[in-house]
Amino acid sequence: MPRLPKFLAALAAFSIPSVALADLKVGDISPTFTTKASLAGKEFDFNLDSALKKGPVVLYFFPAAFTEGCTIEAHEFAEATDDFVRQGATLIGVTAGHIDRVQEFSVSECRNKFAVAADPGAKIASRYRAKMFGPIGWSNRTSYVITPDHRVAYVYSALAPDAHVANTLAVVKRWKSTAHSG
Repeated sequence: MPRLPKFLAALAAFSIPSVALADLKVGDISPTFTTKASLAGKEFDFNLDSALKKGPVVLYFFPAAFTEGCTIEAHEFAEATDDFVRQGATLIGVTAGHIDRVQEFSVSECRNKFAVAADPGAKIASRYRAKMFGPIGWSNRTSYVITPDHRVAYVYSALAPDAHVANTLAVVKRWKSTAHSG
């Protein structure tokens, strides 16, 4: 399994969570997109507008399939997928890779639990201001919670994968409780 280059691993070790790393802010309208995705190794077209009709979407960008941190994050999201589904949320991971690599990742690391999408050239990541700085062309590790009205409810950027799942699930739960009480 490929590992992050040493300088990226060092950044991950000292990563400070920050919404400032992503230009989209809470309350912003999320860019819409359609892209090739895979769930359990089966390719399909993922459309954000369609997903938002069902409830909130947890959209998380990750640098590269089969790297150490991305594998850890995928495993954690896979373990929490049922919790997201109980809250009415759709979960989608996006990486600046190609669909064949994403299909394999969706089976082995996402454990057939949630979809991952290909973003060749990090075009979607760029629209979300989640593209990693530098010449690599990878996505940054940034998680968004988007509500059905296309508003960004939460942004979390940190190269370390540790808190993305817990943070986004907490926001989805809060959103659901306030959406149903108001």
